[in-house]
Amino acid sequence: MSDYYDVLGVSKDASTEDIKRAYRKLARKLHPDVNPDAGERFKEVSQAYETLSNPDKRSAYDRGGPGAGGAPGGFGAGFGFSDIMDAFFGQGGAGGRGAGPASRTQRGQDALIRVDVDLSEAAFGGERSIQVDTAVLCPTCKGTCCQPGTSPQTCDICHGQGSVQRVVRSLLGQVMTTQACPTCHGFGTVLPSPCLECSGEGRVRARRPLTIRIPAGVDTGTRIQLASQGEVGTAGGPPGDLYVEIHERPHPVFTRSGDDLHCTLQVPMTAAALGATIPLETLDGTEDVDVRPGAQAGETVTLKQKGAEHLRAQGRGDLHVQLEVVTPRDLDDEQEELLRRLAELRGEVRPSGKLSPAHQGVFSKLRDRFSGR
Repeated sequence: MSDYYDVLGVSKDASTEDIKRAYRKLARKLHPDVNPDAGERFKEVSQAYETLSNPDKRSAYDRGGPGAGGAPGGFGAGFGFSDIMDAFFGQGGAGGRGAGPASRTQRGQDALIRVDVDLSEAAFGGERSIQVDTAVLCPTCKGTCCQPGTSPQTCDICHGQGSVQRVVRSLLGQVMTTQACPTCHGFGTVLPSPCLECSGEGRVRARRPLTIRIPAGVDTGTRIQLASQGEVGTAGGPPGDLYVEIHERPHPVFTRSGDDLHCTLQVPMTAAALGATIPLETLDGTEDVDVRPGAQAGETVTLKQKGAEHLRAQGRGDLHVQLEVVTPRDLDDEQEELLRRLAELRGEVRPSGKLSPAHQGVFSKLRDRFSGR
């Protein structure tokens, strides 16, 4: 077996870059597409590079162990497809044999639609019938892409390979390259009589009905994935997925924060002072809100488990009711007298109708003191 250092023309203390550079130079000369008679020599050079470019394999080789760890002719570690292309064309991606004809049948794309829901529907879930505008299987050709009674035919140019070879000029001379067949576009077959309804795609756009289940607890921005309900692929390919994005409409009474609901309840001044039980229409029906005696404006009463259901857990959020104390207007004489009498009994006003000192501001008290009142 030849010495791998001699095969590449490098010294035993050559760096990895020196070895890579030497292999690139030899590959330009010995590759079968350039020099058909140098196949064995190219395999030997490639195997030497595969061993010496790998630190572990090189160390074993230097100790007298096995020289190569892969099949002859393979690309070594650190020297990939783009490197060998670079050796011929200065950049990767040119040349090489095709991998066979492409399939007309492709998976369809995913689709996204938006669905508006009410708060109760988002909180508790339900079913909804919607219309979806997507690509569906062509009803005429059933995905064959051909007119009824016809079928695809093998391409006369590439003979079903999907690719053709041609000779191009390069700095190294004439090189054989492979490219997609311009006649069949890489499919290997042509459509002599494309379906007139779908223009040879095997699918058409149509509006179709669909019933979806909305999980309880969804919120604006939640996306529901419906497998295989998206766009049908070309040539009858499998459909993609359909994503339904939820948008919750504003509610006239409740606002939502996560799974909790919030609302404002107007409480008469007398009910706030004396305490009361006030009915409130919630998503669950009528619920009683207990207002404690002496309740103040802005206080919150929480109704447990009266919010939206949790999307990914058991249970529900809460309903937070903020009290808004309403001061009466347009009092008649009797009502005004009763309130005035109440204020006097509580020491909040003087018989003259003025605020008592305990309820006056600091500057009013100072003014009364200097005036002798």
